Amino acid sequence: MIRGIAGASIRDVMKFWHAGGAKFSRMGLIQRENASSLRAMYLDANATTPLADEVWEAMLPWWREGFHNPSSSHTGGKKARAAIEQARGQVAELIGAQEDEIIFTSGGTEAINALLRSWDGEGQAGHFLTTAVEHSAVLRTVASLSRPMMTCGVGETGAIDLSAWQENLTDAAFAAAMAVNNETGVIMNWQQAASMAHQAGKPFFCDAVQAAGKIPLSVSDAAVDAMALSAHKFHGPKGVGALYLRRGTKFTPLLCGGGQERGLRSGTEAVPLIVGMGAAAALAKQRLSDGTIARVAAMRDVFEQAVLAGVAGVHVNGDPASRVANTSHLSFDDCEAAGLLILLDDKDVACSAGSACMSGKQQPSHVQKAMGYSDARAKSSLRISFSALNTEEEARQAATILCAAVKKLRSVQSAGVGPVVIYTP
Repeated sequence: MIRGIAGASIRDVMKFWHAGGAKFSRMGLIQRENASSLRAMYLDANATTPLADEVWEAMLPWWREGFHNPSSSHTGGKKARAAIEQARGQVAELIGAQEDEIIFTSGGTEAINALLRSWDGEGQAGHFLTTAVEHSAVLRTVASLSRPMMTCGVGETGAIDLSAWQENLTDAAFAAAMAVNNETGVIMNWQQAASMAHQAGKPFFCDAVQAAGKIPLSVSDAAVDAMALSAHKFHGPKGVGALYLRRGTKFTPLLCGGGQERGLRSGTEAVPLIVGMGAAAALAKQRLSDGTIARVAAMRDVFEQAVLAGVAGVHVNGDPASRVANTSHLSFDDCEAAGLLILLDDKDVACSAGSACMSGKQQPSHVQKAMGYSDARAKSSLRISFSALNTEEEARQAATILCAAVKKLRSVQSAGVGPVVIYTP
């Protein structure tokens, strides 16, 4: 991937790239100024979180000494089985479930696919009802199924249009809505949507991948038949997730084989990863009540207030009163996110754009388009997502760097050079 400025030739861009960031004043690019001396600031926790020390320590023995197959009947196998069941209890406790309602999977995507494909095979007539702002793991899975998909719109705040939801429930077979939007951090009105689905006699699935560990979840208090979780979103390891399946809910396994996970998800269990997810769930449960969430929210607010005070033309996307504590989703007038990401990465600040780079052409986010935002606003959005491992000083530093990047990019674009884009060979 080659990064450059619209209006510059590929030759110029290549010269810049191979020069290791030498200054090209005509191209309006900043020179690297001891970027390696800056402490890298990871502000992309909605993409993945760093593994917590407590989680690593819990996992470590199971990589070597505890290598045994948990289906074996000898002592080593029994110990591995006991470790899995302890983790199952920890995950269940995080969401207020029963232990036998937790099925371990390879991650959130598998949990989503397994559930939705199972329900697609049920005999009920009708469409799959979901929202227009779901993660692609839901939207693409449902789009690939045999029954039609109906997507319900959202308002400018990102909340589900409940009147449209109610109307579309009539001819639905099943319904699905996320708890927290992965892009904007908006806490969806999913519990109301779930209650309406149950009143209409429709099974309800919730993608809680971005919610677990950020907001309290209690499946026993909500009309939820199934829920997906992913460990790496709350300081656990990648490669493991869980599907909550309420007792009595119909389910046909996606994977068949040796009958692990009570025959609902075959395949030898990854003991270290499952143990890690359990430890991460226990840590997440603790942090929901020990003041950590309030500290993260205060850190986000310090960052956001500094950015709003530092540059003009900044918009907070979604409902600021109904969002998870760690997420700030901002758009910047006359300033494309692709260029900001280059300048921020140059200063060792890691975050994400509110839109995706697809086939070399930046496309507006489907989430923001569903919220009624213009292409320009969608393409100028950044998602800054903190974790408990960040500090307030990092938040202040990141705000200063971001404000400087916005001013720099606007000065380049106002000179007629054009927006920063990303080229792919």
